[in-house]
Amino acid sequence: QVQLVESGGGLVQAGGSLRLSCIASGSTFSSYAMGWFRQAPGKEREFVASISWISGRATYADSVKGRFTISGDNAKNTVLLQMDSLKPEDTVVYYCAAKWLYGADFGSWGQGTQVTVSS
Repeated sequence: QVQLVESGGGLVQAGGSLRLSCIASGSTFSSYAMGWFRQAPGKEREFVASISWISGRATYADSVKGRFTISGDNAKNTVLLQMDSLKPEDTVVYYCAAKWLYGADFGSWGQGTQVTVSS
């Protein structure tokens, strides 16, 4: 059974930084890609950032470009999200995700970690 374990969420003042981490385990193979999403209560889950292990390309939502940086290690099935210049609107639950097959959606999700940015 695949398990994603997240850490790094917390409380920070506006303009501050946090670093989220995620480790995926329980799969014989490395993930095809990993990423981060976030979701506010009553809202659909929103894409934040992802990284493709095949191409090495990182992709970001417009709302976080220039502020967030995704990185990781394919062999270790780990992914990090460095969040700088945090804003109050970044105050949501963040979820780690892994994609295991080409052409598939993200199929494994972490439990979520709360990020709270005070003004």
